[in-house]
Order: sequence, then C-alpha cells, then structure tokens
Amino acid sequence: MKWPAMGYARAKSLAELWSALEVHGSAAQIIAGGQTLLATLAFRLSEPGTLIDINGITQLRGISTHGQVLRLGALTLHAELCSDPLVKAHAPLLAAAAPLIAHPAIRNRGTLGGSLAYADPAAELPACMVALEATIIAASAKGERRIPAADFFNDLLQTALAPQEIIAAVEIPLTGRLAAIEEITRRSGDYAMAGLAATLALEAGRVVAPRLVYFGVGNIPVLAAAASRALEGRSLDRASITSAQQALAEDLDPPRDLHGPPEMKRHLARVLTERVLLGFLNPKVEAA
Repeated sequence: MKWPAMGYARAKSLAELWSALEVHGSAAQIIAGGQTLLATLAFRLSEPGTLIDINGITQLRGISTHGQVLRLGALTLHAELCSDPLVKAHAPLLAAAAPLIAHPAIRNRGTLGGSLAYADPAAELPACMVALEATIIAASAKGERRIPAADFFNDLLQTALAPQEIIAAVEIPLTGRLAAIEEITRRSGDYAMAGLAATLALEAGRVVAPRLVYFGVGNIPVLAAAASRALEGRSLDRASITSAQQALAEDLDPPRDLHGPPEMKRHLARVLTERVLLGFLNPKVEAA
C-alpha cells in the first residue's frame, strides 16, 4: 500500500521540536529510525498530517556514565547497543539483547527511544529496561519527567508519555548484578513467541534481588513477582528453579495469539526460566 499524503519537518534542536509540535499539534508524528512507523504508514495504521524528523537533535544522542548510572540517549541505535564499550561494560543485558532484534538493516536504523515508545509487548528492550530498573527520561516544552521503567508501560502499545512528550534518554543504575536474556522465535529475526530478561546477584551462593521479566506473554513486560520471590535468598539450584517455574502460575496470564494458546505460552515461559537461571551458573555470564 502507499503512504498517506503528509507534510515533513526536520527539527535540529529540542527548541525547534517543541515549536513544531506546537504548530502541528495532534496531527504531528515524530520519526527517528522509523522502523516501526514506516510499516504502520504503509498499512494506513497511522495517518499523521506531518512527520517531524528528530534525527538532527544532538541532545538526544550519546552514551555516557554519570555517577552511578549509565545514560543512553533516545537516538541510540540498536547496533550501537551491540558494540558500544560502555554498554558492554555496564549494561551487558542490552548488548546481549540487541542482536536479537530483527535483522542488521533494522538494527542500523532502529532507535532505543523508538522501541520503548512503541512498546510492543514482544520486543526485547522494554523488558530489559524493567529488569534493569531503568528510569525513562521524558521531555517536553514544560521540562523533564523521570519515570521508572516498571511504571512506563501501561497497556498494549500504550505508555506513560503525555501528548507532545518524547523519550529523551534512559538511565540505568550501575548495580553489578548478573544479567541474561533468552527468547523463543519461529525464525531468526521474528518477534519473540516468549522471552525472558533477568537480573540477579549471587552472594555467598544465594540469590539476591532477582528480577524475572517476561515478554511476548502479555500486553506489557511482565515482572514475575511470585517467581522472583521463589528465588530470593535461596541457592540457585534445580530445587529453587523448579519453585520459580511453579510460581509462574501466579504471575502469567498470557492471551491467545497467532503463535498459540495461553498454556503454550506458559510452557515456553517455564522452559525459558530454566534456561536463563541455569545460565547464571555458567562463568560466561557477565555482570550488568
């Protein structure tokens, strides 16, 4: 299908962006990498009056550490998450997740902010942000807001962003916890049928502060509170892993989708739980 007719504007600074949003109002649609937006335009799922290109806004770029956080600009490319040394050192979960996203052509254009703002429940990065206890920095002409990632994703494709507000950056605390991600797909590059992003610490052989976050099994990333409690303070072994798998019955209520029924999703979640947790016993696992 063909795109709808629309205008185009390019903002080179945040000031220009706020001005353009004021002029075009609700008819405006922001475009960065465009890897999701372009498809929705082609299928007429989006029909904005004007596209506002934010790729020229340097304030939305950059990867750096400040105190005890790693700060990632919203225009950080998926490909940069794969290769940036600061990401590898301080957020290896993101470095491990990025190669799972679609294909190289998508990763070379798609942005961190775009993925989080679109909030696809089968996407890797939203779940990673919840697992890492990240803070989403939202910006508008009125200033900035700091939103915990666990509070950012509201419902299917819906976030806590207000009208005329954008994601400016993400901040991730430098915790030193172990982190891992696994997913099950039909083909390489497909959205996950089910996935798990997890972080935890091991102190004297016991699990501390586990966060098991599942994706592709609900309308938003699902922080499995009961399964995480089943691990807290215990040795990471077959018994505790089995307890976490059983506790998922309290955490997950997946909908039927094109991949299969709810019980299949629950089964995949249990399989992923075992794979990820056993992986933490492997010395190749890195710290987040």
